[in-house]
Amino acid sequence: MLDPIIIIIALFAGLSFKRIGFPPMLGYLLAGFLIHGFGLDSNSGSIIDTIANAGVTLLLFTIGLKLNVRDLMAPQIWAVASSHMLASTVSFGILFMMLAPWLASLGGLDSTAIWTIAFALSFSSTVFAVKVFEQHGETSSIHANVAIGILIIQDLAAVFFLALSTGKSPDWTALLLFLLIPARPFLHRLLASSGHGELLVLFGIGIAFGGAKLFELCNVKGDLGALVFGVLLAGGIKSNELSKALLSFKDIFLVGFFLSIGLNGLPDIAMLLLALGLAFAGGFKPLLFYWLMTITHLRARTSLLASLSLSNYSEFGLIVAALAASNGVLPQEWVVTLAIAVALSFFIAAPINDKAHGIYNRYRHLFSRFELEKRLPQEQGPDLEQTDVLVLGMGRVGVGAYRYLRHAYPGRVVGVEEADKKSKRLLREGYRVVRADASDQDFWQQVNLGSIRIILISLANHGENVEVVELIQRLGYKGQIAVIARFPDEIGQLKRMGCVTYNLYYEGGHGFAEHVVETLEMIEDGQLD
Repeated sequence: MLDPIIIIIALFAGLSFKRIGFPPMLGYLLAGFLIHGFGLDSNSGSIIDTIANAGVTLLLFTIGLKLNVRDLMAPQIWAVASSHMLASTVSFGILFMMLAPWLASLGGLDSTAIWTIAFALSFSSTVFAVKVFEQHGETSSIHANVAIGILIIQDLAAVFFLALSTGKSPDWTALLLFLLIPARPFLHRLLASSGHGELLVLFGIGIAFGGAKLFELCNVKGDLGALVFGVLLAGGIKSNELSKALLSFKDIFLVGFFLSIGLNGLPDIAMLLLALGLAFAGGFKPLLFYWLMTITHLRARTSLLASLSLSNYSEFGLIVAALAASNGVLPQEWVVTLAIAVALSFFIAAPINDKAHGIYNRYRHLFSRFELEKRLPQEQGPDLEQTDVLVLGMGRVGVGAYRYLRHAYPGRVVGVEEADKKSKRLLREGYRVVRADASDQDFWQQVNLGSIRIILISLANHGENVEVVELIQRLGYKGQIAVIARFPDEIGQLKRMGCVTYNLYYEGGHGFAEHVVETLEMIEDGQLD
């Protein structure tokens, strides 16, 4: 049974870090070390590990739900991921060999152990990056898609390595897994018939863990099975709804993952200093990512935000090290050292990612020097000629606002949507939509703000709504800004910033009643059947 004290420690640690402006997951990491230090993990450690593994499985499944396999074939995905892993592994390997004569912890390792450590340090954290994008409301942005694609390539490389390192080869029954491809329509029908409540959640959990178990029965890594089943369900009518339904479960389980890192304990002073050095040495990772991304024709902003989200070490690196230790390739103390390095890299990367947009906006002219003149089609500037109204975020609220306003401003309303699939679908349906990130200063530099009368902001994340308001006000916009909100404290903050607010929950009933009255009047007048 999970000790309630562990839950309380994790809760207060997360709240404390959130209060001082850090992501709660850093609090969970610290809680893990405290739990180990107090010896509370003796009875609950295995349960926490189980929860952690479940979190990673659900994470990969939800990533698969949003994955377009064709996107992985883009050079900015597979070429950047493979080149970075190779360069990172070689660089760390050479560095360790050079330091071996002076560091006792490295001097006792053979070349196999050294290259295993170097390979483990080449990964970036999928858990960290996804949490960063979710907290900023950027899961559909170009830089998030690039980063997640690179992480998936890394995860596949890790799964392949683990399959080879265990000494196991996939059973012949693994060939039967290819039958899942023609079974995709059946899975989609099951998803469509699962409703919208607890049955939908049960379907998602069952498919994620059932898929993982199916792959394990064929001697294939179970997490790969969760990812594959997510990919098979991607693009379905309810795949996005399923992903949102599993969000809370995934987040709760991932708390166990962050706790589990700290349960490995603390190394001695020498190894602790080595872990600290590794954490800072990882600073070259985003620099290399940035250079590789810009030479594949990504914009400076996209390259920077994606690179910073990949600027840490990974949970998969710990899995690689743990497996090597269990096979006698690596001393056990190195697993603890790498765990500390991973945790420290999270502490370093978290505040940097939290201020990533501000860093770019402040030094954009410096970063832009590395851009190539030729850009990818999705990175081209928008056409906003003859526009009076901008609707930022074309979800259900944004689309509803667009439909209403296009009658008052015919031909002069433009929707701004960062999700590629959604923007293309809306274009096909006749909406005037551009794909752009509303928090992108480069986008606003191309907009004639003096000609825009109204800007409606209906993004999914309140923090991003506030960030966009601050950005356009800083750029001198004097027109009217209207923003959706969900809670009283959000409304108060937006009103103090001079915005018109719309309470999505409270005023939804008013809009519903108004729509019903208007429809009934049209029926009575014979305008509707």
